[in-house]
Amino acid sequence: MKRSTELDTGTGKNNRWFRVGTQRGEIDQLIDLYWGGPERRITGLTVRIIGVNVLALFSLLLGIVYLGQYQTGLISAKLEIFENEIYLVTAALSEGAVQGHLSDEERATDPLLKDEAKNMVGRLGATLGSRILIFDANGVLVADSEVSQSEKEISPLFRVVKDNEKLQSVEILKDMAGFIVSLLPEHDTLPLYRGILSKYARDYPDALEALKRRVSISVWRDSQDEIILTGAMSMVDNGQIVGVVMLVSEGKDINEALGDAWFDIVMIFLVTLLITILLSIYLSGVIAQPLRKLASAAENVRKGKMKYTEIPDMSDRHDEIGELSLVLRDMTQALWDRMDTIEAFASDVSHEIKNPLTSLKSAIETASVVKKKADLDKLLGIIQHDVERLDRLITDISTASKLDAALSRETFEPVNLSKLLRDLVDMYKNPLERGDVSSSGDHALHEAVKDGVLIRVTLPPGGDVWVVGSAGRLIQVFQNILSNALSFSTVKGKITIAAEVKGKRVTVYIDDEGPGIPESKLGAIFERFYSERPQHEDYGKHSGLGLSICKQIVMAHKGLIYADNVMDRGGVVKGARFAVILNTVKAPGKEE
Repeated sequence: MKRSTELDTGTGKNNRWFRVGTQRGEIDQLIDLYWGGPERRITGLTVRIIGVNVLALFSLLLGIVYLGQYQTGLISAKLEIFENEIYLVTAALSEGAVQGHLSDEERATDPLLKDEAKNMVGRLGATLGSRILIFDANGVLVADSEVSQSEKEISPLFRVVKDNEKLQSVEILKDMAGFIVSLLPEHDTLPLYRGILSKYARDYPDALEALKRRVSISVWRDSQDEIILTGAMSMVDNGQIVGVVMLVSEGKDINEALGDAWFDIVMIFLVTLLITILLSIYLSGVIAQPLRKLASAAENVRKGKMKYTEIPDMSDRHDEIGELSLVLRDMTQALWDRMDTIEAFASDVSHEIKNPLTSLKSAIETASVVKKKADLDKLLGIIQHDVERLDRLITDISTASKLDAALSRETFEPVNLSKLLRDLVDMYKNPLERGDVSSSGDHALHEAVKDGVLIRVTLPPGGDVWVVGSAGRLIQVFQNILSNALSFSTVKGKITIAAEVKGKRVTVYIDDEGPGIPESKLGAIFERFYSERPQHEDYGKHSGLGLSICKQIVMAHKGLIYADNVMDRGGVVKGARFAVILNTVKAPGKEE
């Protein structure tokens, strides 16, 4: 069943009946096109889709950020180790390559043992895997471990055996790590290392600082984007600088560690990707399976195999698919209701037309056998009455059958209900008297007399009342009700039309002083072809569709119409009352 009641006359933003045209900007229209309309919102389905797609990218982003931080940490740790190496190498060379048996004068002229220095830097360089340079006190290169190793076959003091048997795929991943590291901001800040191109300490910042008795360590990158560490420290003997030791070490172990970290990140990414694929398959099932069920149910409805209640109710999902299921159920219910209405309407039309046709047939058959002119004239009167009744029925039936389609094409606009009711009374006035208004207190009174019956309209104070709808259709509603009230009113009777505003709704009451409505017929009075006419009125003068048309129009305006009796204090019926409830809106141009 629908999730609304007959009292639901709100004009909220989800009201599908109101089609008030408004001009919207191009940007708003583009947003609506992308987002699915100005009333869309982020739902559970949207969050699922976004979450699944962001998960893998987020994990990769975290990995890249972690890789940059890991690189910085590795360099810091390597610098600490490298600094210790500089101290140890400098201490060793100070003991073995500096002459200790010379006098102060001899030590000042040539304190370094160049041959010993060359042998030591060659052996230490081969052992540590670093390039060691020694400059004398004047900043001139004395020994180079690379030159010493090339001139002599020098073996390292010990070797560290590493496992180099690695899969090609692992090496590829580590190469990728190097590429990622090259894109990091920290990587671009490292100065370019140009190599050992000079024999003078002044061309090397670290050696130049060491000549000033400062320990200097620097981090570089070479043309191959490899990390290079350089450091220098002075050799001091008896308080005097006798030389400078400079170490150059490649950061291969840093790159190796980064490659291992990148391999772990890729493994995590692949696992995340696998989870994402599985979640995507799940999400596909979450979306596709209910859509298939709804499509199958809709196809069965199209083939006439099932009623609307068999369409799955997925409202508990609280997402777009749940909304779609509710809309399909409502749409199918409306379709079946329309089919039932058409079937009932066809049956009622057949019944209503059959009565005058039967009367016509009987009158025509009788006319062929009567002899008296008076009887023949009477039969001709019956025939004319039945023909007029048929014409009226066919006209009203045509109007009622086209009403739904006409209402669906109507463009509802703000309507001044107060002016509409004033115009309604003016229709029953003498043309020369139209527009005359009397006042009593704060209420504006509008009166007219029709067939000896006083029609009075009382409007609420505080300005005009506005509703959204079709002015022509609304005045048709009040004309039909007023015409019905006039037919039951007696001479010198009174019909009162009063408007009352409560909150965002306005109720228009139309009271007469007729015999009232039987209690058992208060609901049936709005059914098609229902007719309860006064005794003085000829049979067949009304088709019984007027109040039914009123109900259709009011329901199309998302309003409510009902009938009741007016009672006095003793419980005696004093007349009938019809009430029409509509939704109010602000007057055009008036700010909320």
